[in-house]
Amino acid sequence: MGRYVARRLLQMIPVFIGSTLLIFCMMYALPGDPVRAMMGDQAYDPTVVASIKKDLGLDQPLLQQYVHYMTNLFQGDFGTQIASQRPIADVIADAFPVTLRLTIFAFTFVSLVGIGLGIVAGLKPDTMRDRGLLGLTLVLVSMPSFVLGFLLQYLFAFQFEIMEPNVNDSTDWSQLLLPAIVLASLSLAYVARLTRTSIAENLRADYMRTAVAKGLPRRRVIGVHLMRNSLIPVVTFLGIEVGNLMTGAIVTEGIFNVRGIGVEIYEALTRREGATVVGIASLIVVIYLVTSLIVDLLYAVLDPRIRYA
Repeated sequence: MGRYVARRLLQMIPVFIGSTLLIFCMMYALPGDPVRAMMGDQAYDPTVVASIKKDLGLDQPLLQQYVHYMTNLFQGDFGTQIASQRPIADVIADAFPVTLRLTIFAFTFVSLVGIGLGIVAGLKPDTMRDRGLLGLTLVLVSMPSFVLGFLLQYLFAFQFEIMEPNVNDSTDWSQLLLPAIVLASLSLAYVARLTRTSIAENLRADYMRTAVAKGLPRRRVIGVHLMRNSLIPVVTFLGIEVGNLMTGAIVTEGIFNVRGIGVEIYEALTRREGATVVGIASLIVVIYLVTSLIVDLLYAVLDPRIRYA
């Protein structure tokens, strides 16, 4: 196990470098000039713009800028925003906990409700509740998140007046309920369908018939034999979905006025603040890699036949 973890950690290094390099190149290729955008519509002196770009290192070749940025990043320096002259580390420190709370709320909702619905439908396939789950998931998959967000905001905030339309206090979990449901809606549909399909398939497996023939209690047959094997693909999806929920929060945070990393990424893109985008993206890449490792290690817990040499 120790060798496997060490090997995976070493594999993360080229993946991290390749991902950040790709994002850095994409930001470099975007049209526009961040220094010129900082000045707005006012008249400017080209020599002043060139001097500022030289001070910021933006006149250097792409690879040289990337090496300089990564060197500072490994030293804990995320850089400074051009427009506000605010350290990017402070921007991330303020915005990341907000998105993290929203992601945890949405992930918990997806895990509990999605798996629960999938179990209920999978244990009784081809019944009314199974078809009802199919209809619900099709609606969630086909409905864009911004449509669902405005719809729930209109119903629960303006019609029924049981929730706030916007998030005024991101530390209040009750205010995060509505945006968390909107953020989790698409993932909920996938998790429910994946759980239902996995359980329905494993119900017909030979080991299930053997467990029933041996006279094992139904609770043990379902809770141990069926669930542990059925949850392997679900755990894989949920592990990847942690990062997807964080990156997918841009639309949700905009609808409910949540000042998280989604809003910061959007504003940084409009200002061509490449360092801010790359810094936040680098953090999300690390989260993707760590959750992927945790998911791989959970396989051995769910299925005792899986061992890592």
